[in-house]
Amino acid sequence: MARWCYRHRLVVLLLWVGALFGVGFAGSAAGTDYANTFSLPNTDSTRAYDLMEKAFPQSSGDTDTVVWKVDDGTVRDESVRSRIEPALEEIGRMEGVGEVSSPYAAQGAAQISEDGRIAYAQVTFTEQANSVPKELVEDVVDTAQNAEHAGLQVELGGQAITRVQEPPTGIAELVGIVAAAVVLFVAFGSFFSMLLPLVVAIAALGTGLMATSLLSHVTDVPEVAPLLGSLIGLGVGIDYALFIVTRHRKGILRGMKPEEAAVTALNTSGRAVLFAGGTVCIALAGMLVMNLRFLDGVVIATSLTVVLSVLAATTLLPALLGLLGMRVLSRRQRRRLAAAGPESEEASGLAARWSGFVERRPRSVAVMALVAMVILALPVLSLRLGATDQGNHQESTTTRQAYDLLAEGFGPGFNGPLQVVAERGDTDALVSAIRSTEGVAQVAAAPPSQGITVIQVVPTTSPQSEQTDQLIDRLRDDVIPESGTEAHVGGVTAVFKDFASVTGDRLPYFVAAIITLGFLLLLVAFRSLVVPLTAALMNLIAAAASFGVLVAIFQWGWGTELLGVGKEGPITAFLPVIMLSLLFGLSMDYQVFLVSRMHEEWVHTKDNARAVRVGLAETSRVINSAALIMICVFSAFVLSGDLEGAMAGIGLAAAVALDAFILRTALVPAAMHLLGNSNWWLPDWLEKRLPHLAVEPREEAAGAVGSVGAVENVPRARVPDDEGHSTVVHGFVRGGDGEPVEGAVLTLYSQGGGLRLDRVTSLADGSYIVSVPEPGSYLLSAMAPGHATRARSVTVGEGPLVYDVELAEDEVDAVN
Repeated sequence: MARWCYRHRLVVLLLWVGALFGVGFAGSAAGTDYANTFSLPNTDSTRAYDLMEKAFPQSSGDTDTVVWKVDDGTVRDESVRSRIEPALEEIGRMEGVGEVSSPYAAQGAAQISEDGRIAYAQVTFTEQANSVPKELVEDVVDTAQNAEHAGLQVELGGQAITRVQEPPTGIAELVGIVAAAVVLFVAFGSFFSMLLPLVVAIAALGTGLMATSLLSHVTDVPEVAPLLGSLIGLGVGIDYALFIVTRHRKGILRGMKPEEAAVTALNTSGRAVLFAGGTVCIALAGMLVMNLRFLDGVVIATSLTVVLSVLAATTLLPALLGLLGMRVLSRRQRRRLAAAGPESEEASGLAARWSGFVERRPRSVAVMALVAMVILALPVLSLRLGATDQGNHQESTTTRQAYDLLAEGFGPGFNGPLQVVAERGDTDALVSAIRSTEGVAQVAAAPPSQGITVIQVVPTTSPQSEQTDQLIDRLRDDVIPESGTEAHVGGVTAVFKDFASVTGDRLPYFVAAIITLGFLLLLVAFRSLVVPLTAALMNLIAAAASFGVLVAIFQWGWGTELLGVGKEGPITAFLPVIMLSLLFGLSMDYQVFLVSRMHEEWVHTKDNARAVRVGLAETSRVINSAALIMICVFSAFVLSGDLEGAMAGIGLAAAVALDAFILRTALVPAAMHLLGNSNWWLPDWLEKRLPHLAVEPREEAAGAVGSVGAVENVPRARVPDDEGHSTVVHGFVRGGDGEPVEGAVLTLYSQGGGLRLDRVTSLADGSYIVSVPEPGSYLLSAMAPGHATRARSVTVGEGPLVYDVELAEDEVDAVN
């Protein structure tokens, strides 16, 4: 498929452009129909909601609030009424506004605070918040706030009002893309290479978001789903393309033609991308275990963007590589390739030095990394799930000001009243019992309808307070049963409490499901029991530490004003499920990329220390670059204007940073050094029964046996397989002074030098490994700048041969 996409690049580009604009046009024409469905089956709040629908079947639009406060006098003063009443009348005449309830009406006395300084009016639109035209809401806001003057403050609150004060859509995505572009340019040093991952990610994300808006007409998709889809789609889209472009550039630098390099990249890194995308989708689908309708739409939006990201990386990307050809390299790289010939992309510098340090001091590295993670995880012990509201908005917003004014004038519980829905029994006795209950500020019963009475209960504490949760429990467990009335506690505050309770109860099953899934996938991929067990433990550590960061910032309030995300409060109830799904998927990406290289080295040499060292040295740079891009993209969602989006962005950015920079580059390799050969232990009976899964074929199998200079028409050695029919020669290249020689080219020939079998380049520590097709005698040649060429005959038996090479500066050896 990669070769077809490369050669038919214009067809592929036209198909993608057509799909993007076609879905975009359809999505724009149809609009959106997002629905926040928080109802939970078999919960008390859901029963209350069902009874209210039965009693009051008429649908009503979104109800928002206009709040005003005077510095002196009361809101009843003529100077205040003469400004507010005309504004309310003008709002009531606007098309799309159904009703305005004024405190100056005959039944409006309860809408004025006891001290007379604060009052509110309710504006009921004819549509729900997401369907109210933005222009209408802006007119309502402008008309109300035009009534302000010195000593009179006017603010507005409600869902429709919240929508017009959000930053323009796309700002967070744009900032994330710009930050990712900087990282990509530094990593590649090429403008065109930088553009490739961005174009692929944007194409997949745009198509995914438009498709999600279309799906919102046929299924319940919450408003937060597109934001989370953007967050995960942009991150994985860029990362997946980064892995493939890195492998493609590596192939060209080794002397391969651009088409062969693209095919090889898709057959190696492309297969890993397919595996990684599949694991992310499976992890996201794990949210269905929670059996929460609200999350179904989130699964659809996020999974769709991931699938399209994988599809774009495996079809659109090779087509773009075909358009660029050699320009995927920078001009300096192209000049150097033409002048000096193929070169190696083996790990060197900081990555190799760090890998060597971890090998020398695994205990110290493991202890320091583990201590850091434990410290960051400590705040998770005080995690409290709940819901955010307009009281968590930034202080500068009118919704936050309106929320605070209502709390000041009518009590903190006024912003989240409870609704006790009574079906049978003595409602008067129930009202009296509720009024005398600790934590209740006000009680008012509406006239019954169809035998159902709705009692509005205003708590003395705010909707997010633990005391309000305790009041709900008291009403359900004690007050209502003792009254002998059949009633249920509902309202937004009760719904969110039930949502948090159900989430907390089902979360252990969800965690067990995704951890078990990850264990089984890695068990099949790496033929080991210890590697997947280690990965499962690391995922739990990463999750605890990232939630610790979330609690410290959003629940304790450390830095909320600095980040501009508003007031501290509980962690949104659905966030742990979404974060754990994404964290599991992304951790699998990095774990597979890191351990697959270690596993390949282990299969060749059966040397665990070398396998871990080489695997870390050769993959840490790409993992860190990919993680840095993810961190930039996720952190940018602080600018989204959505508190849940900011929580998810900061939480995932912290999770990726901790996972990539501490776990995968420090704790995992250190633990694998300490565990030694037991890393790769698997009982024989299990080995025979496990299916074989090729996550990423060895590069030699993809057409480039050896590490340098793929030369056409040169016979190749057979690739060593897992059954041991082939073997290897490995060791170190050192100079006359004993120092390691980096970049030495070692070539294995048949006896007599007539057939080249393999060629590699030594790493920063001087290590090398060449493949041998079968036991026998061979010629091993070694050359390096500033050193004499050396060639020696080596005899290889059934197992790997350790052979160290010493290069001298003043010695010359003839190469047959």
